[in-house]
Amino acid sequence: MSIAKDKAKRARLPTTEQFLSFIPSKGELEWKVNDEDLVEIFVPKFRSNFGKSFCKLIRKDENLVAKMDKIGSAVWKNCNGKRSVKDIFNILKKKFPKEDNLDQRLFLFLSQMRSLGYIRY
Repeated sequence: MSIAKDKAKRARLPTTEQFLSFIPSKGELEWKVNDEDLVEIFVPKFRSNFGKSFCKLIRKDENLVAKMDKIGSAVWKNCNGKRSVKDIFNILKKKFPKEDNLDQRLFLFLSQMRSLGYIRY
């Protein structure tokens, strides 16, 4: 098999049915729910001890804070390693019945969170 075909095979996107069966779980990042019931995820700016020490030296926070909106917060809270994407989608439909393009927003959000390493399937 050629290298191009091998890369194309690995880069193939899952079908909708496959994606709905994925079971996302949160990574090792710290997070909290703020006073507005929205999720805030703390993402380290550096992985190395040197970077962490530098932040302390200049008295800056070691983390970036990723603030989720109401839909992102609901998704994040439900990425527990037990619920499938389909389960999460059904929860969102009940919680946000008037939201448009909820399926697309969910798929894009989960894909983005996975590419950033915040969740895994």
